[in-house]
This record gives sequence, structure tokens and C-alpha cells, in this order.
Amino acid sequence: MLLRFGRLQTIVVSSAEAAKEVLKVHDLECCSRPSLAGLARLSYNNHDISFSPYGEHWRQVRKICVLKLFSIKSVESFKFVRDEEMDFLICSLKESSDSPVNLSEMMYSLMASVTLRTAFGKRFKECGLDNDEFEDIIHRAVDVLGSFTASDLFPYVGWIIDRLSGVHARIERSFHELDEFYNQVIDEHLKRTPEEGKEDIVDWLLSIERSEYEHADFQFTRDCTKAVLRDIFLAGVDTGAVTLSWAMAELAKNFRVMKKVQNEVRDLKKEKITENDIHQLQYLKMVIKESLRLHPPVPLLLPRESISHFKLANYEISPKTLIQVNVWAIGRDPKYWQNPEEFFPERFSDSSIDYKGQHFELLPFGAGRRGCPGIYTAMTMVELTLANLLNCFDWKLPNGMRESDIDMEEGSGLTAHKNSALKLVPVTYHCPSNIEI
Repeated sequence: MLLRFGRLQTIVVSSAEAAKEVLKVHDLECCSRPSLAGLARLSYNNHDISFSPYGEHWRQVRKICVLKLFSIKSVESFKFVRDEEMDFLICSLKESSDSPVNLSEMMYSLMASVTLRTAFGKRFKECGLDNDEFEDIIHRAVDVLGSFTASDLFPYVGWIIDRLSGVHARIERSFHELDEFYNQVIDEHLKRTPEEGKEDIVDWLLSIERSEYEHADFQFTRDCTKAVLRDIFLAGVDTGAVTLSWAMAELAKNFRVMKKVQNEVRDLKKEKITENDIHQLQYLKMVIKESLRLHPPVPLLLPRESISHFKLANYEISPKTLIQVNVWAIGRDPKYWQNPEEFFPERFSDSSIDYKGQHFELLPFGAGRRGCPGIYTAMTMVELTLANLLNCFDWKLPNGMRESDIDMEEGSGLTAHKNSALKLVPVTYHCPSNIEI
């Protein structure tokens, strides 16, 4: 579908075949990003990995992220953080056993705590933030990233509209909230000497700065550090929390699936599920795939921008055309999925389809050069959390509520939040005496 918004010519791709053309066949011709006001401001003039245009800067920042920040070795080094935060979550839920809890809020708090400790080495209270304040900051930033401004559409006069409408002020507020936080964290890191083996991501980025990492015309500066932190800060918290909330909502609506996956997890006979156990939980992995199919955390992949001419279906694509892949529509297309609106994890039992960018029917994390480099980081936490929620608790609906009453409407924005918070009742599961501790 071809659309035009002011100066922006936009192609929306809504089929797996067209997605393959964009993300694989013509990946190189359309692997850049548009320069949009909100994106540029929050990414320190496109110094990050998510929104920087294709070129040497993006290649070098991605190389740093893939080899250092998102590598399997890096993820493994923060296992103790995930373990401690999982213990804290389970204890909190046990204290609230038999009473309704806001699971959406708790998933947000969990992902925020893990991200803060991994990236900044700090918990909420040590950052001077509470959960609500932190969530508001994230939501304001995500709103900026997920919207166009008048100056994007009408460059010569749009800036006037943005100032009069308050859009410019909202962008600046979000930028300064995040920038102040980054400066505080960076200053604290510069004043201390990290313990050997206990460095966090800020320590790693600052060490790259100090090493005067250079390659051709690229230099890793303080703005690069802040821009990469913004990527980790927003993507690490928001998408993980959204994925977990939707998975639990679907399980709450589908008692058969809930019991089946609980039986699989509890058959391990362990008080707590660890990351080493996850490979045994094949049905759990199917549940997560099915949830990602129906509820991709980012329904429209981040916009790409073409850098040369190419042909897509019946369209001649010119340079500077925006291309957005509608992974939400692809995941619900009956051409690829039988009974696409049904939550049926068994559809993956005899299927090789995965979410890592090789199967274009299922693209929650994108594909190609611009595919999400943090898939392993994100899914490690999602799998571990869901497994322990199902192992340690039975889940009930609040009094008087039926499965059909669960609100499955999606909110608007860059990420597909549930329109209303998911509230469930955790009932502590008393494990048999022969469990492995």
C-alpha cells in the first residue's frame, strides 16, 4: 500500500512475500532510517544503533553492540542479576498470594530492574526514581519515537506548528529527562573504579570511549554512549514487559493451554526454573511464539528508508521512500496461518518457523541488517520469567470475572501495550516434597 504524508512517501508492506523482498532480497537498497525530528533528538542526532542512517557510523556502533553488549558471553555475565530479580519477583507475588495483582505493572518493574542493573548497575531507589515515575519517562519517550511531527511532513513550516501545538516541548522534555539521567549515571561511573568482573554496560561503553575507538571517519563519543544507552533503556524495558503481559493474558484466557504448559514446567520438579532448564521446555517456547505471532511488541517495524531505486511488487521504489512492515497483519494472515485469531501454540509443534528473522511469516524482531541485535538478551528474560510464573503459581481471575471479560484490546503507539492492565490472582503452588531445589 502506497501512502503520502506531506513530503513523506510511504510503502506499507503487509505480506510475508513482500516482507522477504524488503528485508532480504532488497535489504541493502532499503536498510537506512529516515531522519525524523523526534527520533533524531532522542538518539543524539542519530548516534545510536536503532535509528542511525546506514553507513560507517551505524556499522561500527552495531559491531560494538553485537560483539560486546549483546553477545552470549555478555548476557551470561549478568545471569546473577536475572536470578536475583526473579527471586524478588517470586517473593513479592507470594506475599500477594490469593489477592489480585497488577501483573502488567509487575512485568514492567521486573524488566526495568533488570535493565537498570545490567546497564547502569543501579536499582530503582538508587536512581532516585520510583516505578511509576520511571514508567512515565519510558512511555513519554516511546510516544515521541512512535510519532511523526509536522516538521517531518512539512519541513519549511512544520516547525511552527510543532511549537504551537506543544509537540516540540514534549520532545524536549523527554530528551532532557533521559539526558539528565544518563549524565547522572555516567558521572557516578567516572568517579569510581569498577570491581573486576562486576562491570556494567556503562563501564564497557566508557572504556570504549577512553580507548579512543576509531575506524575511518568514526569515533565513539559521549553522545554515542548516551544514544546506545537510550536503545538499551527503551527497548530492553518496554518490549519485554509487553511480551510477558500479552503471553500471560492469552494463557489466562485459554485454560487448556495454561494447564498444559504448567504441567510441562512442573514435570521438571524444581522449586525454581533456571536458564539451563529452558531448553527442555519446548511447549513453553511454542506458547511464546504464538503470543509473539498475535501480539508482536512492535506491530509496525521501525521505518526503513530506501537508498536507491528498486522494484517491489508493482511499485517502483525511489530513494528516500519510507517502508514499514506490518508484522501484526502478517501474523494474522489466513494465507499463512490456519484459524489465525485462535491462540493455538500447537501450530508450531511440527514447524521449523522461528522468530529470529529467517521466516517471514513471523517477524516480531525484524530481519536483515536492521533486525534486532538484542533478541537473545530479550528472549532469555522472557522465557525465564514466564517459566517461573507458571511453575510457582496457579493463576485465577479476580472474583466475578470470566475469561471472556479479559480485555484484549491493544493500545496505540510504537509498542502494542494492552489497552488495560492485566490483573490476575496468584495462588502459590505447593510443590511435591521430591522437588529439586
